[in-house]
Amino acid sequence: MNFDDTTEEAAFRQQAREFLDANATLKSESEPRKETEGDHIERARVWQKLKSENGWACLRWPVEYGGRGASPMELIIWGQEEARYDVPTGPYAIGLGMCGPTMIAYASDEHKQARLPRMAAGVDIWCQLFSEPSAGSDLANLRTRAVPDGDDWIINGQKVWTSGAHYCDWGILVTRSDPSVPKHKGLTFFFLDMKSPGVEVRPIKQITGDSHFNEIYFTDVRIPDHQRLGAVGDGWRVSLTTLMNERLAVGDAGGSDVPHLMELVSKLEIDGEPALQNQAVRAKVANWYCQMSGLRNTKYRVMSALSRGETPGPESSITKIVSAAKMQDIGSFGMDLMDMGGILVDRDGDDFDSRLFQGSFLGGAGYRIAGGTDEILRNVIAERVLGMPQEVRVDKGIPFSEVKQGDS
Repeated sequence: MNFDDTTEEAAFRQQAREFLDANATLKSESEPRKETEGDHIERARVWQKLKSENGWACLRWPVEYGGRGASPMELIIWGQEEARYDVPTGPYAIGLGMCGPTMIAYASDEHKQARLPRMAAGVDIWCQLFSEPSAGSDLANLRTRAVPDGDDWIINGQKVWTSGAHYCDWGILVTRSDPSVPKHKGLTFFFLDMKSPGVEVRPIKQITGDSHFNEIYFTDVRIPDHQRLGAVGDGWRVSLTTLMNERLAVGDAGGSDVPHLMELVSKLEIDGEPALQNQAVRAKVANWYCQMSGLRNTKYRVMSALSRGETPGPESSITKIVSAAKMQDIGSFGMDLMDMGGILVDRDGDDFDSRLFQGSFLGGAGYRIAGGTDEILRNVIAERVLGMPQEVRVDKGIPFSEVKQGDS
């Protein structure tokens, strides 16, 4: 692995730093922020618009769609630099990281020109309508139906766990258009206006007290055929484009990490001694520090592959499966260190430590599902890295209409 920037990459990194220094505050210099979801989304819109106006939005996208035509390495460099600053990117992560690349690959030129620049400029926020009550990790088990009706399609069904749907303007949607063929066939992919008649969004209250994701009901929703992405019945191939980008876009889990834990243990005492002098605490911190270092070097493997013009392997699966569990474990340990105060926290109060570690512990369960469950990612690693045989599939080759469902 080569950790050094080339001359061109170093120049690009310097340009990125100059823009960020002039327009944002380093996380190390910013105060903990309390804001409503609406305030956070508005702040994200302003930041996305500013990036777009200065050529720092959607770097890998073609220039004509609001991007910069940058290289994969330049995208990574920008991500490294932006991550050091207190800037809001979450509301746009799914749209820019998953929906946009899918639109670029499959939408008509007319729709690309109409939709992508608005996405890049922060005007529209997009969501991904994939998972269902019976189709999460096994996405191909989905049941939301699409029936042709002249030049339109009529959509009926339900999606669930859709992040940000309650504030999104547009979404990409995979449906079942032909139940007479095996489940990975007979799927058709669309994009739609989330304000379309018949679309009902119901936020789901999470254990953290937030409502970041939703269930969505479709009742006779009409989508024009020109908003179809890919061929009829070829929705699985289009979905794979989205899912491959999702693995890269999800990446690390946020929340508590080793630096936060180090800050906490530097302020606490155990049995009258500094917490960091406790051998059990030191062992925990050392273990998570090793994981953090391993994740960093795994990312360097991806960077080295990209710099050679190669396609990265399953490293993103490794990154997510380790980082999500690490975040939840550190959150749990931080709560333990704070004793009873670790579970008694005012979500709107000033105790940043309690909010951070409790939120990481409770929210970590969601991170370990979103973008691929721990079990699915372990399968990816087992099959694609270790060369182990695939799991037995009893529904392989059977028409979807004949597959026994859990409620049948």
